[in-house]
Amino acid sequence: MAEKLAIVLFSGTVDKLYPVSIIASGAVAMGMEVDIFATFWGLNALRKDMLTTNMKISKEFEEMGQFMMQLMKQKNVPPWYEILKKAKELGKVRVHACAMTFDLMGMKKEDLADFVDDVVAVGEFINIVRDAKITLFI
Repeated sequence: MAEKLAIVLFSGTVDKLYPVSIIASGAVAMGMEVDIFATFWGLNALRKDMLTTNMKISKEFEEMGQFMMQLMKQKNVPPWYEILKKAKELGKVRVHACAMTFDLMGMKKEDLADFVDDVVAVGEFINIVRDAKITLFI
């Protein structure tokens, strides 16, 4: 049985979305299973219309945002969601939408990116990851 990594994705800023996709990619490349629970602003960032338009950076790094985006473009770093899609191709990476946030924001499954696997309540997510070796809150 593969070791598990659980990630709670709370933030919807690009500087937090990149680490989620990169860590998921690294973990799955090392043979781990990854479960991502997207809630509040993290789930909002997974809306289809947000994938290519969201350029928000955390307040504490706001002044570096434009520089980082230019640098990443210059270095041909793929968008965070492309890295996450590649991670899913490498192994078992599941992206779960938080049911409460989903309902609160009046979302429909078709509003979400195609890499979102399902909509689950927090109890279901905890059952899925109760044996996780590592849990991150981003």
